[in-house]
Formats: sequence, structure tokens, C-alpha cells
Amino acid sequence: MYSKKVMQYFMKPKNQGSMKNPDGFGTVGNPKCGDIMTVYIKVKKNKNKEIISDIKFETLGCAAAIATSSMVTEMAKGKSLDDAFKISRQNVADELEGLPPAKMHCSNLAEGALKRAIEDYRSKAGSKTKARELAAKAAKKTKKKK
Repeated sequence: MYSKKVMQYFMKPKNQGSMKNPDGFGTVGNPKCGDIMTVYIKVKKNKNKEIISDIKFETLGCAAAIATSSMVTEMAKGKSLDDAFKISRQNVADELEGLPPAKMHCSNLAEGALKRAIEDYRSKAGSKTKARELAAKAAKKTKKKK
């Protein structure tokens, strides 16, 4: 049996849908059960912190898969990337007032999709930072030659 909260998040999921031009996204799946989850994030910089300003999910799966996807987005929204990255599968299950043992893998997928979205954002942000650093070095070399 599912908890009342699991059923609420399954019947009326929050943050469901795709996102145009996300800053990061992560997709995970479980071939045994067929669940597939994608989490999209938008990130804003606020006082030297990167905050998840918007988050959405798309999930194909069972009630637990949809509920855990919805819950992880609620838990991460408004948090710094570092704090959101610390959300665990157990945190998600606890917020949903428990999951049947056979459905705990859904909270693992939700955690994984969120972490992949954050990692995707960080890899893109790191690439932009490196590109800016290289451009700055090239500009300095050009000025020295003049």
C-alpha cells in the first residue's frame, strides 16, 4: 500500500512537464521496471550561491515513480546546488511518508535524475568558465604584442 502522501503526489504531481532551454538536465531509467525520469533545472546566481530557481520533471512510470519525481523537485526548488545535491533517496521516501520496499528504487531514480541535472549544469558552467579564461588569456597576449 502507498501512503496518503504518495497518492497525493501521484494524483496531483507538482512541477511536472518539460522545460525549454534548461541550464541542466538529467535522465535516468530502470530497465527492469521500465521507469524513465528526466529532471530539468534553471539556476540563478545569488550572493555567490547557485540556486535552483525552477525545476521540472517528466516521468514515465508507476505511481511511486511519479510521486518521487514530484517530491524531489519540491525538495530541491529554491535550494543551493550543494544542498540539493545532498538530497538522498531516503530523504525523498521519508518526505513521502514511506515507500513499499519494492518501490524504493523509485526514490533512487529521483535522486539520480536530480544529481545528473546538477552535474550537467556544472559541466556546462565549467566549460563556459574555461572558455572565458582562455579568451581572457588570448586578449592579454594580443595586448602584449601591440
